[in-house]
Amino acid sequence: MFTEEDFEQACRAVYAAMQPTLAHPWPLLQQATGVKTWVKHENHTPTGAFKVRGGLNYLARLMEDGAPRPAGLISATRGNHGQSIPFAAARHGLPVTIVVPHGNSREKNAAMRALGAELVEHGTIFDEAKDHAAQLAKERGLHMVPSFHEWLVAGVATYARELFETAGELDAVYAPIGMGSGLCGLIGMRDLLGLKTDIIGVVAEGAPAYLHSWKAGTPVSAPVATFADGMAVGVPHEQAVAVINRGAARIVAVSDDEIAEAMRLLHTATHNTAEGAGAAALAALMKERENMRGKRCAVILSGGNIDAEKYAAVLSGETPGP
Repeated sequence: MFTEEDFEQACRAVYAAMQPTLAHPWPLLQQATGVKTWVKHENHTPTGAFKVRGGLNYLARLMEDGAPRPAGLISATRGNHGQSIPFAAARHGLPVTIVVPHGNSREKNAAMRALGAELVEHGTIFDEAKDHAAQLAKERGLHMVPSFHEWLVAGVATYARELFETAGELDAVYAPIGMGSGLCGLIGMRDLLGLKTDIIGVVAEGAPAYLHSWKAGTPVSAPVATFADGMAVGVPHEQAVAVINRGAARIVAVSDDEIAEAMRLLHTATHNTAEGAGAAALAALMKERENMRGKRCAVILSGGNIDAEKYAAVLSGETPGP
């Protein structure tokens, strides 16, 4: 999805605004999994999630010398992508409109507004918000920032190189799938470095579109019912499906109960807050741990942006509803 030159451009854009994040093998986590387990802490970026890397590169490429300056930007999100765009756009003085579904995370909404975005609520699921954003883009003459694009993938791939530079060649890396940029970035960097690491995608059982697409070999939509909003995608992206189906070792589905348990484990073993999608990779490793013993693995803690009330419920032993 990206060349070495594309990636080097992305590095310049990303590291002008943020530092690399930690990758660390926590002893208590290794004890729980029985596997040498590295955690890539994308919850430590300036927006609390890996998506900021893609936003920084997308805006840098969009604003390259000679390119027409858009009147403004618009995009749809459940929260982390919607923070990355205004964070990056502020560096270029561009206004941003973000469309979210009704009932979206209050704290993610507040963070997007704090970053300067105009927030519009529409629909009840991400895909309805995305369609409305596309309509507003036409009506207002705004540039529509997609949820999946090669520039976004090249940007988020910077976390993959950081991980491999710190941990070396791993046997497997588990990562959640929302629209797919994070997993595609891992696949692209693995291939660029010539490594043999298995890249394993993780979906929620209540958002199985990418699992169905993996089995069918073509994009397949599916209903969404999960509290892990970063994975709550019902309509997969065709290009992401092609990259994932070609380059991932497998797709693992985890239940909301398994995700909640992984959030609790990350809290006790690492003292880090993980949102649902951020804990899904660990949930998948825990599910497969008997088959992974003796191997060197990593899990992507993709973000830590979760409403306090919901996180408190998880820590008390509950699994939130969708």
